[in-house]
Amino acid sequence: MILVSDLQYFPSIILYKISNKSSNITFDQYEFYQKMSFRNRCQIAGAQGRIDLSVPLVQGRDQKTVMKDVRIANTHRWQDRHWKTILACYSRSPWFEYYRDELEHLYRKPFVFLKDWDLACFEWTNRILALPLEVTLTDAWRPQYEGDSLDLRGKLVPRNIQDIDLAPPVVYRQVFEEITGFIPNLSILDLLFCEGQRARSLLAQIAPTT
Repeated sequence: MILVSDLQYFPSIILYKISNKSSNITFDQYEFYQKMSFRNRCQIAGAQGRIDLSVPLVQGRDQKTVMKDVRIANTHRWQDRHWKTILACYSRSPWFEYYRDELEHLYRKPFVFLKDWDLACFEWTNRILALPLEVTLTDAWRPQYEGDSLDLRGKLVPRNIQDIDLAPPVVYRQVFEEITGFIPNLSILDLLFCEGQRARSLLAQIAPTT
């Protein structure tokens, strides 16, 4: 099965859960940018609950620009702020130190286009998880995909990600769970920092039958 998705910033765990059934994931770079999405946002967990990390954009979030042409507003030093937030939230998590150096290097690398940042984030986690998943980009806009494909464009968005039921949630021990309760479908970073090498097996688990 081919999975079709919008480009996202360190996507939600659920996207990786669904991708376990796929041989290929195709990111749509010819769709128009949509605000209030994961295209420039990822969600992690802090002591007060869910935290949004948002990448600032040239022309702002209300622009109608083809995704491949959306530019990052790097004057805001967003990478420094995001990295400091990640440090504050996960420095005491079991596996953070294992990934820290590589991830910090990624956050120090400059990016001009949002597409390139999102793709770098996905390729990093894809390599860390050792997923046998071929990654491609669209070469044109298509309103729909037929055949053996699953089109998730616009379906995984912040307003419904906590309750979405496209796949059973991956359950694991979170850093602030005793304070906030378990928060499902956060960024894949949360799962990696909390479970490390066990993350891939958790993503592959099938919900038990009743």
